[in-house]
Amino acid sequence: MIQVYCYDRCSTCKKALKWLDENKIEHEVIDIKVNHPDEEQLRNYYKKSGLPLKRFFNTSGMIYREMELSKKLPEMTEDEQIQLLATDGMLVKRPLVVADEYVLTGFKQTEWEEKLL
Repeated sequence: MIQVYCYDRCSTCKKALKWLDENKIEHEVIDIKVNHPDEEQLRNYYKKSGLPLKRFFNTSGMIYREMELSKKLPEMTEDEQIQLLATDGMLVKRPLVVADEYVLTGFKQTEWEEKLL
């Protein structure tokens, strides 16, 4: 069963969960604000995903903008970025899907269809 880190007030998360239900894909929902991934989990998810680390950041989030991370991230090491991500679930791109074989960030229906159907 896949794990889906979501935020209950996120419209993209709601759309993604609806898609999972419609396609009868079993999943466990984890509240990313309350139970966000820790540093070790994020390192593992990043490695497993094959994605650029920037894809793990919620670039449209308020905290991202307030911290002016678009300017700071290019100067930070991967370790520093992962440590930062681990401090607050609201910095993490959602929904974050974690399965044994893959990790997905955000809801891109074609990408999800390819991996989940």
